[in-house]
Amino acid sequence: MDIKCINVGYLRTNCYILIKNNECLVIDPGDEEKKIIDTIGNNKVLGILVTHHHEDHVGVLKEIKNKYGCPVIEYPVNEGNTIIGNFSFDIIYFPGHKDDLIAFYFKEYKAMFVGDFIFRDSIGRMDLPGGDYNSMFNSINKLLKYKEDIKIYPGHGEFTDLDYERKNLIRYFN
Repeated sequence: MDIKCINVGYLRTNCYILIKNNECLVIDPGDEEKKIIDTIGNNKVLGILVTHHHEDHVGVLKEIKNKYGCPVIEYPVNEGNTIIGNFSFDIIYFPGHKDDLIAFYFKEYKAMFVGDFIFRDSIGRMDLPGGDYNSMFNSINKLLKYKEDIKIYPGHGEFTDLDYERKNLIRYFN
């Protein structure tokens, strides 16, 4: 699976295009519709995955959905394994930054797309509407139960991995 990350909008939101066998998924189409379409290229869009509904993550969702006529995977949705075309991933509910935040875990590639749940050396804000400290605490504990090292693709900034964050996330709750 080829993972392309493009920064979109004034908040430089990470929009991801996952490509496999000329098919793709779009994660968090926040802004700059043309930039997203150019990155998709000739690949067939099978679906759009939305980590959470803050404007910088869904700003051009309607436009991308209308252009490609594909389904949108967003909260509310059942947790667990989902298959779309050649893509298999788990949907995991991680409220805290926002009450509708879900992550997409591609176990085969040890890749998790987490929106604004966690970042390298940080966690998502909890002071915005839908944010909640206790939910964030529970979500981090849920994430830390994963034993394998997972590459984490956040909604902003650079990538990180679970082993690195396992050593750093605990400081937010001491």
